[in-house]
Amino acid sequence: MRAIFMGNPEFALPTLKALLSSSRHDVVAVVSNPPKPIGRGRKLRSTAVGQFAKENNLNLIETESLKYAELHDQLSALKPDVFVVVAYRILPKSLIDLPKYGAVNLHASLLPKYRGAGPIQWSLMNGDKTTGVTVFQINPWVDRGEILLQKEMDIFPDDDMLSLGMRLCNAGANLIVDALDRLENGTIHSWPQNNDLAIPAPKITMEMTVINWTWPAEKIHNWIRGLSPRPGMSTTLNGKNFRIYKTKVLDMENGRSGEIKKIKNDEMVVSTGKGALSLMEVQAEGKRKMPIGDFLHGAVIQVGDRLSE
Repeated sequence: MRAIFMGNPEFALPTLKALLSSSRHDVVAVVSNPPKPIGRGRKLRSTAVGQFAKENNLNLIETESLKYAELHDQLSALKPDVFVVVAYRILPKSLIDLPKYGAVNLHASLLPKYRGAGPIQWSLMNGDKTTGVTVFQINPWVDRGEILLQKEMDIFPDDDMLSLGMRLCNAGANLIVDALDRLENGTIHSWPQNNDLAIPAPKITMEMTVINWTWPAEKIHNWIRGLSPRPGMSTTLNGKNFRIYKTKVLDMENGRSGEIKKIKNDEMVVSTGKGALSLMEVQAEGKRKMPIGDFLHGAVIQVGDRLSE
């Protein structure tokens, strides 16, 4: 198939690489967002997909809008059989209808569960034990198209958003190639999603990243997993911002929510609404991310101090 790949972040790269390695499919173009100014110097930086395309001399199209008539004409001239979309934008119907086989999308959940922008985060935040990847046919309604293939995967106890996300994107890359093979030879059998089973996975807002210490330890732990390493859950310690990236749940008697119960032998234990958390990886304001032992060696804190929103 003549495929046009569309994507932005690192999560999309395994699928692009799998398509490039496939003997049956030809990536005739890559579509990604334009470079954006990043950091203090405001230096322009391409998306992960855009940078990879430039480094590998692929036909890269960087566009601000998917509704430009010029873009439609440019893509149409490439005579694509299919669009492959991974972590990109919502396609207008005019583009969905352009290729012979339409557009297929890789989604990091077992649809219809976790429709939306944050499927990996929400599966961890909700404490799920399994998740998966879905390849589906894109239609004008977000994440509601007919399912082509799915693969279920376990969530490990020590998974965070990065580790789980990388396993999902690698599994999904192979699933995309399999789906294209079956589409081309006519052996794939799609099925509609059951909308009654749909669960939303909305975009993470900054308000969601603030720790509520009255929550049970297990819930806080799962939210930290789901939002690590980016953006990380935050709290305040001695009036300054304090981010937490890794914790361990302890079955301990409750104290005051957010109170430091123990500082000993490179261990810092904080009480929650139910149980306690041992903090394992943190970042103090103005400092780098570090193991808790490194933080404690220079910290001026004591048992009884409280972390707060």
